[in-house]
Formats: sequence, C-alpha cells, structure tokens
Amino acid sequence: MKKLFIISLTLCSLGVLAQGNKESILSNDSDYRYRVSFPAIILANIGDGGERTNTQHIELHVKRELDSKNIIGVKFATWRLFQPMGIQWWDGLLDKIDSESEFYPGYLRETGIGISYQHMLWKGLFATVEVLPQYKTYLDLNNEKIANGFKLYTSYHLGYHIAFGKKKRIFIEPQVHFQNWMIDTNTPDAFKQLDNRWKSYFLFEPNLYVGIKF
Repeated sequence: MKKLFIISLTLCSLGVLAQGNKESILSNDSDYRYRVSFPAIILANIGDGGERTNTQHIELHVKRELDSKNIIGVKFATWRLFQPMGIQWWDGLLDKIDSESEFYPGYLRETGIGISYQHMLWKGLFATVEVLPQYKTYLDLNNEKIANGFKLYTSYHLGYHIAFGKKKRIFIEPQVHFQNWMIDTNTPDAFKQLDNRWKSYFLFEPNLYVGIKF
C-alpha cells in the first residue's frame, strides 16, 4: 500500500515537470471530441494480493469536449473500503493500514454513476468537479450483507493534461484531488463508531489518469 501511494505521487510529479514544451498543450483537434480514461491506481487491485486491503476499485470515465475549454462526462465507479475514508495523511493513514487499528468489522462496497465537468485553465492545466451518488452495501468479513445505504460523494480535482503521439490521442492526467461526502445514510453502528472518529472529507489524494481520445 505504501508503494502504491509513493508510485502515484512520483508519477504525478514527474509527469508535470517533464512537459515544459508544446506537447503539453491540449489538442484542439475537432476529429476527437470523445475520450475514455481510468485511474492507474486500479491496476494495483488486479489479483488477490492484499485481500483484506484490496479495494477492488473499478472506475471509468467517458467524456465529451464541448469546446477547447469545457468538457463534460459520465463516471462509473465501484470500490470496497476496509477502513474510514476520512483518515488524513497527517493522522497516520499508512500506519493505520499497517496496524489495522481502524479496520471495519467487514467491508463497505460503494457503487455509483455520476457526472463531471472539466475546465481547461491554462495550456494543459485543468480543474474538475465530479458528483457521484453511491449505493452502499455493508458486508461482514464473510461477505454477508449487513445493510444498505446512500452516499453523495463529490470530488474536486486540479491536474495537468499531457497528450502523446502524432495525433495526441493518448493522454495522461496527473492530478491531486479532494473529496467529501456530506450526505451519508444508514450506517450500521459498528461502522459508524469508526467513521465518527474521522472527517467526512479527504484531502490531497494524488492520482494518475490514463486515457484515449476518439
């Protein structure tokens, strides 16, 4: 888990610093108005390694360029949490994963389809807002359902679009984002006791998205 966060952060930093030239500018080629992307972090969930901490994260974005500055999209995401999402880096997030001190008595599966709006600020620099209504399923350690609930998950991103190739169809988007979930219903007591110790938001999550235009 530590390696995953370090790799993500390193890729974000190197991706931005390595593109101080014209190739970093967003392509305005009208032939490619649509794009599909996913966060590279989901590749770490392939296989059964780290089963207790495997988030089983699947996420896909389909977007359309309205013009050179404005992009709208649809987001599908599902993941499985093993501890509260509101534990911050400075709260000892990675240490708590190693010690398992804040682990749920089971898992929380969250699945949803939402919308996004991305605005290009300057060259490849962009800001994005995503709104994701989620259906929650609480499971025990034997994957038996305990309860269902609802969460409204929103995230705010700042990143850089870097396109590659002759036609600039392949791209990466290193970014950092912040998320909160002000609406969160029907949480079982055993899970709620852990959630209440922490925030209803998470700050400074690094990520790297990979995609293609078509």
